[in-house]
Amino acid sequence: TAMLEHPATEANLALLRSRGVQVLDSPSGALTGADVGRGRMAEPEDIAEAVFIALDRLGATKPTGDLEGFDVLVTAGGTREPLDPVRFLGNASSGKQGFAIARAAAQRGAKVTTIAAPSSEPFPKVGEVVQVTTALEMEAAVKRAAPRMDLVVMAAAVADYRPVKSEDTKIKRAGRETMQLELMANPDILAGLIANRRPGQVIVGFAAETGDRSASAVSYAASKARSKGADLTVGNAVTGGAVFGSDANAVVIFDSKGRRVAAAEGPKAQVADAILDAAKALLPGE
Repeated sequence: TAMLEHPATEANLALLRSRGVQVLDSPSGALTGADVGRGRMAEPEDIAEAVFIALDRLGATKPTGDLEGFDVLVTAGGTREPLDPVRFLGNASSGKQGFAIARAAAQRGAKVTTIAAPSSEPFPKVGEVVQVTTALEMEAAVKRAAPRMDLVVMAAAVADYRPVKSEDTKIKRAGRETMQLELMANPDILAGLIANRRPGQVIVGFAAETGDRSASAVSYAASKARSKGADLTVGNAVTGGAVFGSDANAVVIFDSKGRRVAAAEGPKAQVADAILDAAKALLPGE
């Protein structure tokens, strides 16, 4: 830590940064002696992530830095609503699409904050990552971060309901064959964002839908786009659950009136860029 924070080291690092060299921050932790502090080597996966982002920029098909100067908030993963200390109500979201959007935004120069619900995937090694578990925790984190954001992409799968009561100890089966759960609605985080947005802020919602005898998944997504009023709504057909955990996706993007403005299909990284393309066109100065 003393070496890292020595004025000569700090001056040399500042000079390198001024010449365009990317320098990874040194994390804190146990050092080779008995002391603890800054000065550790960055974790290998963090170094790899930075290298991949740098290489992506070299071969990018999208304009490098076209989101430079913009603050972007992305939510990802699936919230969990506890029944007791070991059980919860959840969903099948892997977080892959949200994390892909966060990485793509960073690759295009944005300052990114990711609010991440539980996921089977590693969190993106870009910007700030805020970890949450429940819908109420996500709402609080979004409320804190959203006011300073230029673009908010709500890709997380947030539970619509939570148990009225969460037990402090494990619920015992105790010979009963049935059990009834009483649920209450979670707040509509997207609706709250839209109601309190600041001028010029762009908000993107997601609609994971399945079709039925009444309408198709795409029709339901278009209807949600009209009712929610987000600038863009990404319609995601999840019939059969094939999208969850997959590296590929297929989406249709609607405006606030439910009109189709774009579509994308392919790897989730490619879909992420298509979503950001549509959102970028709505940002101030475009």
